[in-house]
Amino acid sequence: MRLDDALGFAINNTGRAVTRLLMTAFAPYDVTPEQWSILKRLEEGDEISIKELSKRVGKDQANVTRISDLLERKGLVLRKPNPEDKRSSLVCLTEEGKQIIRQLDPIDEHVQQVLVKGIAEHEMELVKQLLTKMRENCNAELQG
Repeated sequence: MRLDDALGFAINNTGRAVTRLLMTAFAPYDVTPEQWSILKRLEEGDEISIKELSKRVGKDQANVTRISDLLERKGLVLRKPNPEDKRSSLVCLTEEGKQIIRQLDPIDEHVQQVLVKGIAEHEMELVKQLLTKMRENCNAELQG
């Protein structure tokens, strides 16, 4: 099979293109796409453990800890000890973090619109379903 015919290659290239778009759009705000995914997950609720946040963003705990440390230095998140587990910490958004989300949401929405330009809503639903199935297939293969 030619590399250009490989579905994984096409998916990976698309992901990199979206990342480049987001990096360019978010650069004036000093926020990366990785940081954005963490900020958006934190927006969904209250305090959350690094372990749970890692699951929700699909990254390992060491990576999420590193990104959370950086976001804390920027004043966008607050980390504090987890009273239920002294070995872990909880993370939540600061007011500055909530403000940057409000600023970046319209930019993210524009990037999403660029991504789906010319694609019908029913086609997008099918793409999401297929990508979910492919991810599940990969995870099942890795588990066993």
